[in-house]
Amino acid sequence: MRTIAILGRPNVGKSTLFNRLVGKKLALVDDTPGVTRDRKEGFQHYGGRRLRFIDTAGLEEAAPTTLAGRMTASSEAAIREADIAIFVVDARAGLTPTDRGFAEWLRRASIPVLLVANKAEGKGGATAALEAYELGLGEPIPVSAEHGEGVTHLIGVILDTLPEGEAEDESRDKPLRIAIVGRPNAGKSTLLNTLIGEERMITGPEPGLTRDSVSVEFSDAEGRVRVVDTAGLRKKARVEEKLEKMSTGASIEALRDCEVAILVVDALLGMDEQDLRIARLAEREGRAVVIAFNKWDVVEDRVASRKAIDDVLMTSLTQSRGVSVVPLSAANGKGVEKLMPVVRTTHELWNKRVPTGALNRWFETALSRHPTPLVEGKRIKLRYATQTKARPPTVLVFGSRAEMLPEDYRRYLVNSFREVFHMPGVPIRLQTRGTVNPYAEED
Repeated sequence: MRTIAILGRPNVGKSTLFNRLVGKKLALVDDTPGVTRDRKEGFQHYGGRRLRFIDTAGLEEAAPTTLAGRMTASSEAAIREADIAIFVVDARAGLTPTDRGFAEWLRRASIPVLLVANKAEGKGGATAALEAYELGLGEPIPVSAEHGEGVTHLIGVILDTLPEGEAEDESRDKPLRIAIVGRPNAGKSTLLNTLIGEERMITGPEPGLTRDSVSVEFSDAEGRVRVVDTAGLRKKARVEEKLEKMSTGASIEALRDCEVAILVVDALLGMDEQDLRIARLAEREGRAVVIAFNKWDVVEDRVASRKAIDDVLMTSLTQSRGVSVVPLSAANGKGVEKLMPVVRTTHELWNKRVPTGALNRWFETALSRHPTPLVEGKRIKLRYATQTKARPPTVLVFGSRAEMLPEDYRRYLVNSFREVFHMPGVPIRLQTRGTVNPYAEED
């Protein structure tokens, strides 16, 4: 698989072009300069080849210790792993000293550089793009990422520039999809960096550094993993600015698309109502949850801290009873090695299918232990159950007036199913379908 890095100063349209090339709106796009702070990657097939595109933070001349400096260092790291660099300039605004400075740096790069003059739509667009010849990076490719003009030509140039290679094997196993979620500043980006073994995400003491959901692929002992680091989910009342609303929407979308959600909880603060809201949202979306209890190395009373989170989970997260909690320190890596094995185990349970015979035996035993209740003076008669799907495990129960089954009896069946088939921390769906008497008179 070949990698293409997209670079340029802030607000020249890198993220819009990235979205065009991957065919999805993966990157946030806004008029605010510097929306993209981390390297974001997406995948697409062109010409029978699977390509990896990296959207980078804007290149800015700044001290290494500043946020802008850390963003530039992240972009420089993307160059080191890329096969092609796409350098984007704004044809409408014209060249700037920053464009010229980074063009000089790119001329020394050891990989091919494609010069893209974005925002070149309209009659004068191609003419305006010619100014970019001055950068000494070859013929500029005029495009309008916003309107899609010139993008097909750009893809052709990318394919012609790539070294020869065989088409990707489509039969490879798909990666395990994980979303890292939690409140701002809980340590989500630091955890991702530790998991993949590199400084992919920009981290620091400033809360809310991650604005977009950033996808990264890596491999563990069991195979490929695609992990998405999300922006911190704040309380709804605090989500006011347009950009933050977009970030929250991207985080929720990442949660819906994942298979396992890693909820990062700050062990110094404990699990509060916002953490529970995020866990309940994951449960409603049918996603398995594993809790990364971060900053464990600086917790003084570990017994009390662990008891506190267990008590909260027992009383407030009954729909995913038995969620696994992994104490760790993302900053120094202690305990992080235990996280992925727990995630893999939870994923297996989320995918679990129960054999028909075992399911029937459980159902009969559950009914005999606690007979169904009376509703409107008549007892509900449940006849049989079947597991209709996994991901998450879903059980469909048939019977006379089954749709009238009270909520407390539904919880009893779900908890019994979870206990008998050993599915802690996995959301379980119980659906009912009543039987209709074909001889009943219709009104």
